[in-house]
Amino acid sequence: MQAIGFIGLGKMGGNMAARYLDAGYTVYGEARNRTDAQWLIDQGLRWVDTPREVAQAADLVMTSLPNDDVVRSVASGTEGILTGLGEGKTWADLSTISPRASRELAAQVRNEGRGAQMLDTPVSGSVPQVQSGTLTIMVGGDEDAFRRVEPVLRVLGTPEYVGENGQGLVLKLAINISLAVRMLAFSEGLLLAERDGIDAHRAAEIMTESAIGSPMLKARVPLVLDKPEETWFDVSLMHKDIRLALATAHERGVPLPSASVADKVLTEATEAGYEHHDIASMYEVLSKPGLDSAR
Repeated sequence: MQAIGFIGLGKMGGNMAARYLDAGYTVYGEARNRTDAQWLIDQGLRWVDTPREVAQAADLVMTSLPNDDVVRSVASGTEGILTGLGEGKTWADLSTISPRASRELAAQVRNEGRGAQMLDTPVSGSVPQVQSGTLTIMVGGDEDAFRRVEPVLRVLGTPEYVGENGQGLVLKLAINISLAVRMLAFSEGLLLAERDGIDAHRAAEIMTESAIGSPMLKARVPLVLDKPEETWFDVSLMHKDIRLALATAHERGVPLPSASVADKVLTEATEAGYEHHDIASMYEVLSKPGLDSAR
């Protein structure tokens, strides 16, 4: 059984590492704050102090990090992932970062002659899907490297090979456009119904039973009217993904009109103090008096 290395042990990464521990894998881990990872250490996670040590110890290195800059920072320098990789090892980056940055890092891994490979492996789903092992994983990179790690990725859900480096990320961004736009469209419709005097909970129930009732909406609608104690996917991360999608679309000459509207609403949500609220809070943001997007 391959040894797994995890860098980034937040809500998503921590729960992923826990699944591997539960499945009997040897898991090495490193994060910014050891205290936050203590619950995993108590379950058997083998703590190391640097990304380099994670890469040296593990056959498969997995990263779950917030943005391009953080992924680059853990990859580079004398204590970075790149210095610890070697023949036959694979780095699977679960983060949602720009396809351009991921392709640059994958080229570094290939060109520095260590015989390792990097895959972009962004996931669709939140903490509940991690815990149940039902994530969808979009994979870009060397197909042989993917086949080697495919059984390990199946612990988290269903891995789907997409194509060359960066293409897993492009598909993830394509999915998140729909996630943001559908959440916005549902919030608009619900607000319209509520403002005409229809009970909001009843309206939400009927809407999700109608033709628009996708699995995503059915999972998130309870969060719209009853705020969760724990955020699944916050406004700041969604905003980051929409802006990555817009930048990628600009490079390819692709119009994204609905994503542009979602970008505007997410900007206003951030300015209104909702940055760390779940994206289900779009409904509450729209209901605020004077919101520019609602005029």
